[in-house]
Amino acid sequence: MRIIDRYILKSHIGPFLFAFITIIFVLVLQFFAIFADRFIGKGIGFSAIVELIVLQSAWMVGLAAPMAVLVAVVMTFGSLTTTSEMTVFRASGISLYRLMIPVLIAGLFLSLFVERFNNVVLPEANYYAKSLMADIARSKPAFGLAENAFSTLVDGYSIFVRKSDERSKELKGIVIYDGTSREYSTMVTAEKGVISFTGDDQYLIMTLFNGEIHQVHQPDHRIYRKMSFKKHRFVFESSGFGFSRSSENRMRSGDTELSANELLVIGNEIRKRISDAEKRISVPLESIEHRVAQRSSSSGDKRFNPVNSSGKLSTEAAGFIDRQLTQLDGEFISIESNRQMYRRYMAAYHKKYALSFACFVFVLVGAPLGVLARRGGFGIGAAMSLILFVIYWMMMISGEKIAERGLLDPMISMWLANTIMAAVGIALVSSLSGAVFNTSR
Repeated sequence: MRIIDRYILKSHIGPFLFAFITIIFVLVLQFFAIFADRFIGKGIGFSAIVELIVLQSAWMVGLAAPMAVLVAVVMTFGSLTTTSEMTVFRASGISLYRLMIPVLIAGLFLSLFVERFNNVVLPEANYYAKSLMADIARSKPAFGLAENAFSTLVDGYSIFVRKSDERSKELKGIVIYDGTSREYSTMVTAEKGVISFTGDDQYLIMTLFNGEIHQVHQPDHRIYRKMSFKKHRFVFESSGFGFSRSSENRMRSGDTELSANELLVIGNEIRKRISDAEKRISVPLESIEHRVAQRSSSSGDKRFNPVNSSGKLSTEAAGFIDRQLTQLDGEFISIESNRQMYRRYMAAYHKKYALSFACFVFVLVGAPLGVLARRGGFGIGAAMSLILFVIYWMMMISGEKIAERGLLDPMISMWLANTIMAAVGIALVSSLSGAVFNTSR
């Protein structure tokens, strides 16, 4: 049996490596095709471009490994079936379950490797990739602004640029949405503008020409302001644009730059905030109840004159209740915001493990699919694997959205795709083994 195990594993190595390299190559080409117009002819060094591509390819490893496993398993078991080797194994009393054991063990070890990669290497790669993009953008301020698209590289701002001229450093057709103020919603339009940094790289300056500023008061939308200008300067902190002088000192932002342990620590801290806010909710309610009790006891006092005091009491009561309700609204908003953040971080936490475990799950699905295909070759294996992986990835994305919206617990929603795929694989293996058993009898 050891000889058979080694033979099956050896048969997997070639297709796995070929599929893995092919998938990585395709993803790199896709990435470069999207950003090529922003790299080429912009005065960016070749070494910086290569370094950025290498760093960006880190997330591709976690995606390519499970898919390469699926392709390799489908191809190998399809080849074993086509060459009648599977028939020989079954005639010798070796079941499909037993033939899958070495591949399942290899898939488990690969899952552990991908998990370590996703939690150790990937966060660092994403961190330095974003820092490198920041360094490039510092030397080329307009680099971070794509034409005919909204850019959110400036925290709290959404910037649209119709056209960017690299030679003259001029931007045309500029629209800026300012979301930094809760009191006012601001939109700025300008015919053209230029962008640059201050000498110490601390601030980003965008000088706009021939434009308008529109402001709307957020609570009631009844106050509207419109101002025209011939020249206006926008000053942003460079840290908000992601431009920090030293990559090593930049604060990590977003779940893609954090490991699972860091996500869990943040999640526990957010849960503590939610718990504290829920406890604070009872304070305004108790204050209202206490004040009502006081007024009730006062109204029963013979010395209390409701005729003379009714107007004053009503005003005081209304003001008191408004203050308490405002406090309650603030707490409810804080709780909901923290809950959304908690769900997002927990979804990212479980996604790291769920996507890693897919290397094991796809062995369960790929082996029976290969037997059912009855034809080897990279084309058939890749086609079947691609369809299955697209379905799996759609379930993962849907689970992530469901978790972030609070429709389902993050752990359940992120592991649902693996659970469904594993159940399908086990059902296929059972049906194939049952069919073979009945035939042999």
